Amino acid sequence: MTATAPVTTLTTTPATSPGATTVARPPAGAGPSRLLGMDAARGVAVLGMMAVHSLYDTTPDGAPTTMYMVTAGRSAAIFAVLAGVGIAFTTGRRRVRWGGEGRSAAASLTARAAVVGALGLALGWGSAEVAANILPYYALMFLLAIPLVFLPTRALAGVATVLAAGMPVLSQWVRPGLPTPSLENPTVAQLVTDPLGLLSELALTGYYPALPWLTYLAVGIAVGRLRLTETRVAARLAAGGAALAVVATLVSRWVMGPLGGDAAVAAVTPPDLLASAPTVRDFVAVYPEGATPTTTWWWLGTDAPHSGTPLDLAQTIGSALAVLGVMLLLGRLANPLVQGVLRPLAAAGSLTLTVYTLHVVFLNSPLDTFDALPGYLVQVVVAALGALAWRRAVGRGPLESLVRVVARAAGRAAA
Repeated sequence: MTATAPVTTLTTTPATSPGATTVARPPAGAGPSRLLGMDAARGVAVLGMMAVHSLYDTTPDGAPTTMYMVTAGRSAAIFAVLAGVGIAFTTGRRRVRWGGEGRSAAASLTARAAVVGALGLALGWGSAEVAANILPYYALMFLLAIPLVFLPTRALAGVATVLAAGMPVLSQWVRPGLPTPSLENPTVAQLVTDPLGLLSELALTGYYPALPWLTYLAVGIAVGRLRLTETRVAARLAAGGAALAVVATLVSRWVMGPLGGDAAVAAVTPPDLLASAPTVRDFVAVYPEGATPTTTWWWLGTDAPHSGTPLDLAQTIGSALAVLGVMLLLGRLANPLVQGVLRPLAAAGSLTLTVYTLHVVFLNSPLDTFDALPGYLVQVVVAALGALAWRRAVGRGPLESLVRVVARAAGRAAA
């Protein structure tokens, strides 16, 4: 199997995913359809993440596969946006006030960051070429998200816009002076021997740079404060998200095509490297690994997966909002066929931290003897049916329970 970058709960039995937070109870006004739709959206991201890790990202001649172009970047973005939605739910879907409430929220997010980060570092033994581990990056994102919960919703929208437009530019400017990233999975040893290098990679130069990705959490917190139980809100998320994704894609095609972005990239790229893909556009689509090269500012015009450019952030945010809106709408339908598809999907989505961890372990174990497509299908079936059975027999996932207990204890202690 091949792998590139992967990728992150709110259920009737709350759970925590690689990029989600937990709540003790659904917020006021939450209903089963809302929770089912939220988890189903995460389930979509789980399947996409598995596809990115398990299926081929390029064809034999170096062109990106259709599956890679559909799932890469978008799956992780859904997790990150829904992580922000989860944070909004834990804080009562409103702005957190200073004082005891603020200390409790900050302590809870810090505790989540600590547990998720520790788990991520423990998985550092796995090969990043098989599955690039996102959990350490999410740990830093949770810490960076603490100030966001104190902001009013309109300010969050402004912050998200500034982050999406400005952080990629800042990253392109400062990264030449930062250490070259290893692009290996972070480990405890790296935390001890090279903490500054690890921080640099987690924040700006790695597969899932936390500073640009904070945009997703800001958007998610703002969305989580909406009345997601209302059909018109879900419909607006679906339509608005799809429109944003399409516009970002078209603008990128214009910038990189007629305006000359692809030609400018080709002019500063070594010919042997450029020859790794059939066309310049194919090369641009598959080359970024969390951030674009700093050889030319024209790279910021691409919307390539895991490029971290303004247009990539806009496109993936739009895709995430569209998926969330569609799943919320489908979750409201009483059609038995729809519900029969959504419930296994939502079960996997409600146990994403556990499912993600088992997925990474499996791909790095001797058990993974399958070819790409059969291996992917086996994982999808096991994840969906196993999660559904676990939910019915036990409820909350084991790792989700761990994060919930630690975060609650930290929140109570701080308050």
